[in-house]
Amino acid sequence: MIRTDLVSSFAEIARDKEIDRDRLQLIVEDVFRAMIRKRYGSDEAFEIILNPNHGDIQLLHIREVVDDYDLEDPVTQIELRDALLIDEDVETEDDVAEEISLKMFGRRAVAMARHTLRQRIRDIEKENIFEEYTDRIGEIVVGEVYQHRRRDVLVMHNRVELILPREEQIPRDRYRKGDMLRAIVKEVRRDQGNNVHVIISRADPQLMERLFELEVPEIDEGEVEIKRVLREPGDRAKVAVISHDERIDPVGACVGLKGNRIHAVVRELSNENIDVLEWADDPYTLIKRALSPAHPISVMLNDELDPPRAKAIVKADEVSQAIGKGGINIRLASRMSGYEIDIYREIPPDEEDIEIDEFDDEFDENTLQRLKDIGCDTAKAVLELSIDELIRRSGLVADVAKRVMHVIKLEFELDNEEDELEEERIRA
Repeated sequence: MIRTDLVSSFAEIARDKEIDRDRLQLIVEDVFRAMIRKRYGSDEAFEIILNPNHGDIQLLHIREVVDDYDLEDPVTQIELRDALLIDEDVETEDDVAEEISLKMFGRRAVAMARHTLRQRIRDIEKENIFEEYTDRIGEIVVGEVYQHRRRDVLVMHNRVELILPREEQIPRDRYRKGDMLRAIVKEVRRDQGNNVHVIISRADPQLMERLFELEVPEIDEGEVEIKRVLREPGDRAKVAVISHDERIDPVGACVGLKGNRIHAVVRELSNENIDVLEWADDPYTLIKRALSPAHPISVMLNDELDPPRAKAIVKADEVSQAIGKGGINIRLASRMSGYEIDIYREIPPDEEDIEIDEFDDEFDENTLQRLKDIGCDTAKAVLELSIDELIRRSGLVADVAKRVMHVIKLEFELDNEEDELEEERIRA
């Protein structure tokens, strides 16, 4: 019986590496048989006996006893005189078993066997990790931050290293070693070296969906369904829900009493603003709801374009709300509905105004589109902004923004001599 650190305790390895003991035993036997074949050319005349509890290994060389000088195959046969040294009661045509030592294989062979065994165990670990986390794609995991790399944060979960790439992080998040972190399993992939990489995300919409499932029993029980989640991580999100029970208000269920349910999700996601709206199958209603916190007065659809477009008219004091900071609200509403949405300010019947498209002889198409993108579909909508605000929101360069303001002021005879001089400078 051989006790060697080549294997140590099967039970301990199986427990630590979470490998089935029978599978581990087959691997160890394969490693030893490969070592035997390399030395003897065949492993048919050998038996390997393993004690899985203590890691004891017994290698037996079993040969048929033949008469002296009748030896034909030294691997499968043994002469009687040599067999009697092993078992003094043996006779010709009997089988005799001789225990062999690992030393017979040489230090290099044993070292190679040890390396092969470790590699096989690592391969099984990788396969187990791949299968386990592939089955968990879309689930929340809770792990501990243990290392920062240049672009990634490494998180330990059940002794498995998970990777949180920069593009899957919430921009305002700050991770310190030892912090506990919730994320969604997004992807499991192998590289060329067969190493397994488990990618997690805090920016994926599925994380918000899972968090709502945890906080809202009606979603978990199937009475309320999340139809769509759209996020710009760290800034704003829109969650469209529908109720399968007419007695349940889907939006109220998600918000909770005094906002306790939605606040729990908001806190987990670094105070990301979340708009919960009731889903509608018709685009007209969906667009009106998706533009919250603004309340469109009317929506006109044009399905002949590709992609289809919608014109939403809102009150003058709600234009900025409909568009959102940096255009985030209108972008999310467009993605929610599948329509490119243009915001237009409501013009009171007694107010004289001019459609911004009527200035196509003064401004190029790009400038006009930039103005419409920020809700300035009429001349007076532009005049409600300061020069600095027009530059910031539209992205126009300063000289172009000043000229836009000057030309529109001239149309309403609001300009003065200084502005005329400025116009000449800009044109020059």
